[in-house]
Amino acid sequence: MHPIKLGDASFDHRRVSLQQKCVSSFSPFRYLRRKYTEHRTKALRKDTKMTASTDPSGSAAPPAETKTAQNGSVRAKRHEEYQYLDLVQEILDNGEHRPDRTGTGTFSIFALTPMKFALNDEGKPILPLLTTKRVFLKAVIAELLWFVEGCTSSIPLSDAGVKIWDGNGSREFLDSVGLSHREVGDLGPVYGFQWRHFGAEYVDAKTDYTGQGVDQLAEVVHKLKTNPYDRRIIMSAWNPADLKKMALPPCHMFAQFYVSYPRSRSNNNNTGAASEDGETQRPQGHLHCQLYQRSCDMGLGVPFNIASYALLTHMIAHVCDLVPGSLTHVMGDAHVYCDHVDALKVQVEREPREFPALEIKREKGGSIDGWKYEDFVVHGYNPHKTIAMKMSV
Repeated sequence: MHPIKLGDASFDHRRVSLQQKCVSSFSPFRYLRRKYTEHRTKALRKDTKMTASTDPSGSAAPPAETKTAQNGSVRAKRHEEYQYLDLVQEILDNGEHRPDRTGTGTFSIFALTPMKFALNDEGKPILPLLTTKRVFLKAVIAELLWFVEGCTSSIPLSDAGVKIWDGNGSREFLDSVGLSHREVGDLGPVYGFQWRHFGAEYVDAKTDYTGQGVDQLAEVVHKLKTNPYDRRIIMSAWNPADLKKMALPPCHMFAQFYVSYPRSRSNNNNTGAASEDGETQRPQGHLHCQLYQRSCDMGLGVPFNIASYALLTHMIAHVCDLVPGSLTHVMGDAHVYCDHVDALKVQVEREPREFPALEIKREKGGSIDGWKYEDFVVHGYNPHKTIAMKMSV
């Protein structure tokens, strides 16, 4: 695929073609019906969903925006999934039509309002798996464990039935991005390599990199255990020196972790309670993660990324004996692919259901390594049916 250059006659031709694909023929009746539906949906979200709960006397509770407490527990009356649905609707309504690397075309807005998801509800671990369509949980877990292992070949994932990296690891795609010397499936120094071996010289997917580079994930765990107030608990997948060696540069590229010690009602200084021997005991810390994602495919990628980084935060909290607190998702170029528009119009009309609970079977503490798929059990995931969307490569 040749890059599109502004001002090229070829681009002008393709832009017209994209607009013809993305914009259906105008009909006054259809336009008025769509505007009525949008107005009704927004009104219901603001008025009905935000006042759904009642107090014991039966009177309606006052409207409440989505809020997550510092300890990560839910305070909101409004379902947190509406954050995502509202942002999708905003892009559908106001997004700028733009060409993109894949040639599909997108509607895009830069720097949308960040989303924040609680990872526990009154101490019960929860996983923000979107419910207005089914999220491929097997793939979320398998890919995350693949990252943690530092693996850079798509073949182990594909053999496990997770095909999400097959397109970028294909012979055709590798040749198209100047990586014809790589074997099929060798994606280069992508996410897992940067997490576990940042700065090491990449050879190929088969090389053993033990002890090479900076193990950022291990450092995150060490700092959380030994210096939880550190302001440098950061993991970055964005390595400019390696970008040209990657089949696909990282979209979710930067995460910062933060431990909070919630105030008790009787103690506003976060110092904890005194033990029998007079020493102050610090309350159990709550782990928070803030993710920055430069490129955000709202239809397919973002629901997956929310679940993945929420699960990563749960894993790290489990290893560090912390309470999972919250995930904040900050987005750069947030976009809807043109061929996802109709599917997302269906999704934004659906009503969210309760997020599932997460059970981790593994004993607390230990290493961040050695996780297995069987260590995770998700209870009560009852999403709406799947909505098919094509992945642009």
